[in-house]
Amino acid sequence: MEYTTLGGTGAKVSRIGFGGATLGLTNYLGRFDPDDAGDRAAMFAAIEVALEGGINYYDTAPGYGAGASERVLGQALRGVESSGGCPLFVATKVPYGVDVRTSLEASLERLGRPHVDLLQIHGDSFTTEQTDAILAPGGVAERLHSVKAEGLTRHVGFTTEDNNDSVYRLIRSGRFDTVQVCYNLLFQHPYDPTRPFGSLLEARSHGLGTLTMRTTTSGTFQRWLAMVNPADTFDYSSALVQFVLSNPHVDVALVGMRDPDVVRANLAVADDLAGRIDLAALHERYV
Repeated sequence: MEYTTLGGTGAKVSRIGFGGATLGLTNYLGRFDPDDAGDRAAMFAAIEVALEGGINYYDTAPGYGAGASERVLGQALRGVESSGGCPLFVATKVPYGVDVRTSLEASLERLGRPHVDLLQIHGDSFTTEQTDAILAPGGVAERLHSVKAEGLTRHVGFTTEDNNDSVYRLIRSGRFDTVQVCYNLLFQHPYDPTRPFGSLLEARSHGLGTLTMRTTTSGTFQRWLAMVNPADTFDYSSALVQFVLSNPHVDVALVGMRDPDVVRANLAVADDLAGRIDLAALHERYV
């Protein structure tokens, strides 16, 4: 397993992170029921393979199945302190507009942990007004730092699907340790190497740890392939993960996994350093 330091946090984390959305959301990216005995058995087996393979970063949120994902991880990781010789790193989130302490206390109960390593504002798109409120005295950022000071979380961050002014304001505010963005082969807005420009570069320049979600495009790339080439049977999943891992500005690529074989495939990708590509060369227009 390849490891890196998560921005300025000092935490050593696996380049592949275990994404928790697939553990809690019913029928997310395929038929799935978190309460089905067979599906639950596969989930626990997948987490066991991940731990054995050295994945130490585990991402979840109360919004993933009304706490179902947190409960699964809480049960699967109970008593586990490390993976691959590195301390376990557990990250969860708090929805925007919800009381930070109340949400975190419920998450800690479901996870069965006295604290989390990272607590993030669970964001989609932040408006200018929401960003003002987050950064204002008594706002969400201040409340995140309050629970951090109490030791309920070690680090704080935010997640976003955007690459707009609000994202840059939050990055530049100095109030956050990490940012989690949507970045993959199809959605490359956080990083344009030809400029260069993007929130991944901005986060790196301000010392934030960087996490990417939708690493394999959440099925969008696969649906596109089915539309334009229905007979194609090649599995591009590994190549999609390699694309994200090839970006030097990405600390952790989160991948949703609930099948042991999928975990094994992603572990092989993480070990295949020769499979990384030169993104600058990829974007060359004149060769």
